[in-house]
Amino acid sequence: MGCGSCSSSKDGGKPGGCKSNGGCSTGGCNRLNVHDWLLNLPFSDPESTCKVIEVSFKQGSRKEFYRNTTLQYFDKGDYVTVEGVSGFDVGEVSLTGELVRLQMKKKGVDEFGSEMKKILRRSSERDIETFHISKGREKEILARSRAIARQLNVNMKLSEVEIQADGKKGTFFYTADDRVDFRELIKVYAGDFKVKVEMRQIGIRQEAAKVGGIGSCGRELCCSTWLNDFKSVNTTAARYQNLSINQTKLSGQCGRLKCCLNYELDTYLDALQQFPDYAETLDTAMGTAHLIKKDIFKNLMWYVLPNNTKHYPLTIQRVKEIKRLNREGQKVDELQPVEIVSSKQREENEPAAFVDLVGQISLKTLEKNDRRRRDQERGSRGGQQQGGGRNQGPRQGGGQPQGQQGQRNQGPREPGQQGQRPQGPRPPQQNRGPQQGGQQQGPRQQGPREPGQQGQRPQGPRPPQQNRGQQQGPRNQGPRQQGPRPPQGPPREEPPKES
Repeated sequence: MGCGSCSSSKDGGKPGGCKSNGGCSTGGCNRLNVHDWLLNLPFSDPESTCKVIEVSFKQGSRKEFYRNTTLQYFDKGDYVTVEGVSGFDVGEVSLTGELVRLQMKKKGVDEFGSEMKKILRRSSERDIETFHISKGREKEILARSRAIARQLNVNMKLSEVEIQADGKKGTFFYTADDRVDFRELIKVYAGDFKVKVEMRQIGIRQEAAKVGGIGSCGRELCCSTWLNDFKSVNTTAARYQNLSINQTKLSGQCGRLKCCLNYELDTYLDALQQFPDYAETLDTAMGTAHLIKKDIFKNLMWYVLPNNTKHYPLTIQRVKEIKRLNREGQKVDELQPVEIVSSKQREENEPAAFVDLVGQISLKTLEKNDRRRRDQERGSRGGQQQGGGRNQGPRQGGGQPQGQQGQRNQGPREPGQQGQRPQGPRPPQQNRGPQQGGQQQGPRQQGPREPGQQGQRPQGPRPPQQNRGQQQGPRNQGPRQQGPRPPQGPPREEPPKES
């Protein structure tokens, strides 16, 4: 009956019924209605059908049962005019049919009691107009009544005012810690508001239910939607569920412990029955192990040793075995904890399956690939330059920056166009450090030369070159200013070539 997520039968089946217009906690009771599954169920005896209708007032904050003595059939959501105090009141039909009989049985209401009020008629346009006028006065009366209570120094807090549809009666809901003498206050209220005053004291939880709000779970408060019978909640329920005793997290908007702490308590109590009793301490050779947590989902008990912050998860069988040995006067050497494997490690150990990587490529991955490709190209280009020519630093006599000397390119030469180099020992070259201000020298291109234009170079074994200090780039030589060259030896005559 009701929605599938509820466990009872009234208004969505939640325990205690729903306090709104036939809603349930699955979507906000003040928004949704309960589907009556027994509506179209045929009965053999029409006289045995339930003649009582549930009517809600003040947007579901109050619900009462009324006997339908008329021959009219009312649907859910219809406005009906019912008996009130010295007049009439207007409410909304929230439940009909056999579900009403089940709720009456749950709340202990006699279906055939003589004290049950009756439904007068279906609300007319005039009744609904009077009803809206009376409801429009509630906010103004509430603000004025709070000011009067403050002037009379009455120690109470007014939370809500409900005016009857005909405007003849007003119910004032208040909360107070001690007994309040409001005899003078009632006289002032009756004289100012011209209504019959009824003072009704409610608890802190009922006040939170009337105010409403959103809980820490992100849903509307249970007391504002379906919960109307408030059971006592203590910290023992939190201890059974291994919750930290933090008053801020365990308290609701009413300042009391949350009612939802009792929802899963029976499940925890049933699961804890298989855990051993009096197992808070275990005697071991390393010291006394103290129990800190019970995991009902994995059936593990967590212990900690003195002077050690490591937690040891033990199975129930292992704990029972250790307790048996302790009763015999023996102490175990090791606790033999269970190895806990996290979900991430479990995924890594599992064999790799098909993975859809569509949409998982980020720009950072592409940037890393581009940067790696540029570094490889730069490294290959630098290796080619080091193998192809020398990279000399700037030379003296110029203002060009260092590192702009290109590679020395020589054109093809024909045999016999260049003289032989003078032979002889070549003076060793000194270590060339960074020279000061050299000229920019472009690539030295040599075209074909005629014989005799260049002197012969001395030939002989070349001495080993010394370390040149810093790594020099490719040699880029421009047009060199040729001055007077030192005298070279006489050219060496070449033997005649045989044709």
